[in-house]
Amino acid sequence: MKAKIDTGGLGRSGAKLTRKVLEEFDLDEHELVILREAARTVDTLDALALVIAKEGPMSEDRVHPAVVESRQLRLTLARLFASLRLPSGDGEDARPQRRGAARGTYGGAS
Repeated sequence: MKAKIDTGGLGRSGAKLTRKVLEEFDLDEHELVILREAARTVDTLDALALVIAKEGPMSEDRVHPAVVESRQLRLTLARLFASLRLPSGDGEDARPQRRGAARGTYGGAS
C-alpha cells in the first residue's frame, strides 16, 4: 500500500518531489517525516533562488545572505536524501534502500 502524505502547505517543487518519491517508493512513517522536511527544504531553496535572482549574489561587497543560506540548505537537503537511502539506480548497481544487518563488533579479538 502506497503511503499518502498531505502536500498542503508545500510549494510546487516540494509537492512535486513528494509525489515523485511516493510514486516510486513505499516509505515508513519516519521516512515520511524526512521526506516532508526535504520537500520544505526544496521550497525554501526556490524562494532563496528568487531573492538571489532579484537582488544578485553580492550585497555591499559581501556574499548575499541568501547565497549563504542556500548553500547550507543544499547540504541539508543532501543529508536528508542520504538518510532516506533511496536506491540510486536501476538493476544490480542500485544502492539498496534498506541497510543490512549489523556486521558484528568493532575491534580486535579478545
